Amino acid sequence: MARSSNTSDKASSKAQEPGASLLEGLSFEQILEKLSGVVESLEEGDVPLEQALLTFEQGIALSRLGARRLDEAERRIEVLLRPEGTDDRVQTRPLQVESDDDE
Repeated sequence: MARSSNTSDKASSKAQEPGASLLEGLSFEQILEKLSGVVESLEEGDVPLEQALLTFEQGIALSRLGARRLDEAERRIEVLLRPEGTDDRVQTRPLQVESDDDE
């Protein structure tokens, strides 16, 4: 029985990244801003190793949270674009951006 408890402890520690609960309330834009700060801090290179590792861990957590937010936004858009009254998946296509040369 101790084994299953130990296994669930490992699973819950993997699921909860350091500071994850503090990050959940951030907007996508705040996540990008903090992630940019993490990158700048690590690029400077004058941070002690332990601090660099903690900063890197925070960056990974921010990156994963940002990716989840983007996935959620994509799913919401697909639901909004789905033809009303159907369960069919929406056909997605690449965004076509007009260039300034067309003017």
